[in-house]
Amino acid sequence: MQDELDPLLVMRGIVKEFPGVRALDGVDLEVVPGEVHCLLGQNGAGKSTLIKTLAGVHQPDEGTISFGGAEIRSAHPTAAIGAGIATMYQELDLVEGLSVADNIFLGHERARFGFTRRRDAHRAATELLGGLGHGEIHPGAEVGRLPPAGRQVVSMARALSRQARLIVMDEPSAALAHDEVDNLFRVIGELTAKGVAVVYISHRLEEIRRVGDRITVLKDGRTVGANLDARTTPTSELVALMTGREVDDVFPDRPSAGSHDAEPVRLSVQGLSDRDHFRDVSFEVRAGEIVGLAGLVGSGRSEVLEAVFGARSAAGRVEVDGVVLRGGPPRAVRLGVGFAPEERKAQALLLDQSVTANITLGALPRYSRFGWLDRSREARDARRRIADLDLRPADPQRPIRTLSGGNQQKAVIARWLLDDGLRLLLLDEPTRGVDIGARAELYTVVRRLADSGVAVLLVSSEVPEVLGLADRVLVMREGRVVHAAPARDLSEHQVIDMIMEGSAL
Repeated sequence: MQDELDPLLVMRGIVKEFPGVRALDGVDLEVVPGEVHCLLGQNGAGKSTLIKTLAGVHQPDEGTISFGGAEIRSAHPTAAIGAGIATMYQELDLVEGLSVADNIFLGHERARFGFTRRRDAHRAATELLGGLGHGEIHPGAEVGRLPPAGRQVVSMARALSRQARLIVMDEPSAALAHDEVDNLFRVIGELTAKGVAVVYISHRLEEIRRVGDRITVLKDGRTVGANLDARTTPTSELVALMTGREVDDVFPDRPSAGSHDAEPVRLSVQGLSDRDHFRDVSFEVRAGEIVGLAGLVGSGRSEVLEAVFGARSAAGRVEVDGVVLRGGPPRAVRLGVGFAPEERKAQALLLDQSVTANITLGALPRYSRFGWLDRSREARDARRRIADLDLRPADPQRPIRTLSGGNQQKAVIARWLLDDGLRLLLLDEPTRGVDIGARAELYTVVRRLADSGVAVLLVSSEVPEVLGLADRVLVMREGRVVHAAPARDLSEHQVIDMIMEGSAL
């Protein structure tokens, strides 16, 4: 049916150059009304540049864009919005100090005689939020105080408020729990049933199978696959198009069963509890072992990692190599504990600083001599870690915000490797927003660290990732560990069943 419809959006031969890089090199994209068109590609493939060109943020150097049968000649955000194109960026462009309603109608405020009609705005915002299944979000609430999932809902409500004919969704499920993803797909289904087209960008192939109709694949700024069926195109074909190589298995080989039993206990957690998020959590992680925490958002997984690192107050006992961990993160770092948090851009990186500055951030005292920083030694150590982790591009002075998500994550991990004293690495959603090729590289880095004797405690919302990378899995639900078993003894179905129902095998 979709093949019989006239295209709503046609992008032909789009070229966009920035100083020193050709981000788009003749990209083609065609979207018809009422379809979910999925855009795939590794970080750096050109997806973000393409959607910003469509949204009017960038002016294409070559090529044409037609929407609704009319060519768009003047690239400007207001022109794109006026034409009926709404964009939900991965890095949400909400104004945190304003209310939910103010954000939803920002730029097209409901006004009369020059005065904003706040009551009308609140009523309309309530209807939009209710339609999205989130009537609990108050239109007068400050956006900056909402959780990530709530802010994502507000961004979607803003797109819907403009009566868009095409909505671009860039990683819309990244901050959502399992039930919220189901609700997102329900809303997308309602939109497409009304003829609204959706361009859906995600690294999660299982989502694309569920919600997508057709796929376009980008690689190195070029279209390498077009009009692929989202439900039947083999994963191996999609991965080969994105990476340029065959990838049979993204996870590195795992040690044999029981190989860590004789290793010393590196992390011991006993009776760990806080008031709101988890209670009576106990487990051990041995040297060289990767232990994964599986559970829904809100199950207490991330909070347990924060408590182990000393960034969250909790009752109970935490020991690293037999030494009680007290005194917060500084004490944890001295004991050889590293932490890569979930929100790397907000919590771990100085985005406008160089790769070197971000890697050496936690070890500045070692480069200080008589009040001066030994820049040559700092640069030498950073280059060594950049090479160790194959961080690309291998430019120590490059601003870290210009790196892909996978390479930013490598820089966070590199920070904890400087003194060669890392004993325990805590990883919270290490591959969020990271493409499949870079994921494979990160998995290899993590397994190599474990093979060197580092204990790893991993949190991930993706059950296949936990089962593929971890040696042992702890399943959490409502703040408690409900099951623990070797990863090779669990299936994805079993883990999801325990996560949702709290049952044990």
